[in-house]
Amino acid sequence: MKPHRLPSPVRALLALVMLMLFGGASAHELSIAEMEIRQLSPTDFVWQWTASGNVPVAQELTPKWPESCAADGNVLKCGREGLRGKLTIEGIGQTYSAALIKVYWLEAPFRVYTISSAQPTARLGGSGQDHAEGIASYVYLGIEHILLGVDHLLFVLGLLLLVANRWTLVKTITAFTIAHSITLAAATFGVVHVAAAPLNASIALSILFLGLEVARSWRGDSSFTIRNPWLVAFAFGLLHGFGFASGLAQIGLPEKDIPLALLMFNVGVEIGQLGFVVGILLVARAIRLLALDRNMALQRFPGYVVGALGAFWTLQRIAILLKVVT
Repeated sequence: MKPHRLPSPVRALLALVMLMLFGGASAHELSIAEMEIRQLSPTDFVWQWTASGNVPVAQELTPKWPESCAADGNVLKCGREGLRGKLTIEGIGQTYSAALIKVYWLEAPFRVYTISSAQPTARLGGSGQDHAEGIASYVYLGIEHILLGVDHLLFVLGLLLLVANRWTLVKTITAFTIAHSITLAAATFGVVHVAAAPLNASIALSILFLGLEVARSWRGDSSFTIRNPWLVAFAFGLLHGFGFASGLAQIGLPEKDIPLALLMFNVGVEIGQLGFVVGILLVARAIRLLALDRNMALQRFPGYVVGALGAFWTLQRIAILLKVVT
């Protein structure tokens, strides 16, 4: 007898849930390594890895310099053309999903280049086209941040479970987007500063709150949140915007292009968020077409996940907050 297999929409939904379950508490950390290159003379440079995750970056990533350059330890000697050509980082896409290359030129603006599995090579040299590519790479980083931000996705999932019709859903997602865009910009420009520990605890509490509201809607009860989900999405979206800002702070922004890079990062966040919403709606539609929504346990499972993980993260992050305070 062949083993029974769940229909593909159900497997997709369960895969999403497993992603959330094992997303961990550090939902805002991007798996990005950072390299700093400083020009000493037209042909001489020094370089070093300046930031990484838990695994030593030098063990995972190996830079392949332009052909005109040769590395001797952390000293980089280049030919007459200087540091021009393709830089490739071997090992990207495994432990580290991206490497951020910060180049400090003697007579040119500070530049940021991004190397990832989707864009494995950076063309160094300072041309306008290269500069545009560097700024555009913040779109990819924004997409990565939202897709790795399991708590953000869980909050959006809670909104989807709470909203009954399409127009209300459009208003709710739009309100969430506007709110987190406001605080993302405010935090990036230094207008507002929020400590990480209370922020993360508050974001977890927002997920727990939505989980309780989803359970209330199952009972047929009403509340301010159920009647006006877009207002609640806006209020909590302000919190989540500070969470996005913490991820952007890890990356860093080119000083002369902060507004543009911020815009590109936010566009990436919205692309990732929209992709997540569309994916959930497609899975939900497939489940309805296959009449699997008659299974009440399956129908309510995502709601239980939102509430359970919200409660777990709230307790965990409050414990971290109390440690910081004491």
